[in-house]
Amino acid sequence: MFVRLIGRKLRSSWLMWDVAQRGWFADGPVILDFGLSHVEITHRKFDECAITWDQIDMARSIDWYEHFDWRSDPHAALRKARGRPLRAVNIIERTTSADWRPRVLHAVEFLFDGARLAVYNAMDENGLTDVPEADLPAVHWRRVHVA
Repeated sequence: MFVRLIGRKLRSSWLMWDVAQRGWFADGPVILDFGLSHVEITHRKFDECAITWDQIDMARSIDWYEHFDWRSDPHAALRKARGRPLRAVNIIERTTSADWRPRVLHAVEFLFDGARLAVYNAMDENGLTDVPEADLPAVHWRRVHVA
């Protein structure tokens, strides 16, 4: 599915917004709309990640609690990627010396022309970053190319 997005521009992105708290509800999915389809990413627990496609109807209201809504591009990292063509998708793993868990899923990385967006595991919720590749640590990370 990610291969079909290569070359397509990010049209918009959506985050679940807590109206009462006036902020991003990071437990909700990060939705990236590429026009052809949208991908929904949700991290939870230590290294669990759900990736779904076109499962969330943005036209419907969120029925969890009455104070949630969808907000378009509310995070700076999302705004930097908007309108740019996607050139690659990777999974970022954190490597460890533990025999029982040598690799831990850390992020889904989207590389755009002139921008980087990573939706990462922020310990039981989503995190977003646009830190350039050059600023990533040189050790204890592994990039797995997806598309």
